[in-house]
Amino acid sequence: MTDAYLDEEPAPDAAPEFVSDQATVLVIACGALAREIVDLIRLNRWRHLAVTCLPAKLHNEPQKIPDRLREKIRANKDRFDKIFVAYADCGTGGQLDRVVTGEGAVRIGGPHCYSFFAGAEAFDAMAEEELGTFYLTDYLARHFDTLILDGMGLRKYPQMRDMLFGNYTRLMYLAQTDDPALERKARAAAEALGLRFEKQHTGYGELAAFMAEAAQ
Repeated sequence: MTDAYLDEEPAPDAAPEFVSDQATVLVIACGALAREIVDLIRLNRWRHLAVTCLPAKLHNEPQKIPDRLREKIRANKDRFDKIFVAYADCGTGGQLDRVVTGEGAVRIGGPHCYSFFAGAEAFDAMAEEELGTFYLTDYLARHFDTLILDGMGLRKYPQMRDMLFGNYTRLMYLAQTDDPALERKARAAAEALGLRFEKQHTGYGELAAFMAEAAQ
């Protein structure tokens, strides 16, 4: 397999992967984290780490994530010494952890990716400060139109905006990078949802620590 995709942004329906001949440890990740995970691998030269992803669009159908994850683990468990799961619970109601535990893998902590990018304590403080907060990461800012406007039907049925987001008051952009183009996209997302825009730069947050643990 090649790493040709690494300099491109995986689409929401893509399942990118990077597996080298030297890899002994596998990280199964949400496609929304592929870019950040591979950036960390390249930066730290963790050549023994491989990555395979499930499509990010599964966030719109979280009930499918546990079975898809189980399939990925079982398809790879005889090939790698260890398997880590870079997925938050993502609305699976604990089913994801049942799969991870049952298959002998290790998952990054947190209910969703916003939590481990921001850090658990910081995220809890933001949530307590304003419950009606909608969160974006770099990936979600890039693919807001596909995942939210199209994926949730808001472009076709704009009247649904108030039904789905009427109780939200702000959009919090948790930025992994300092990219003016992405900030413009995040601001446009806030405007599309009728929410107040705020931004916090988080970098890779707890994802970096998780990847360092996987690399040991």
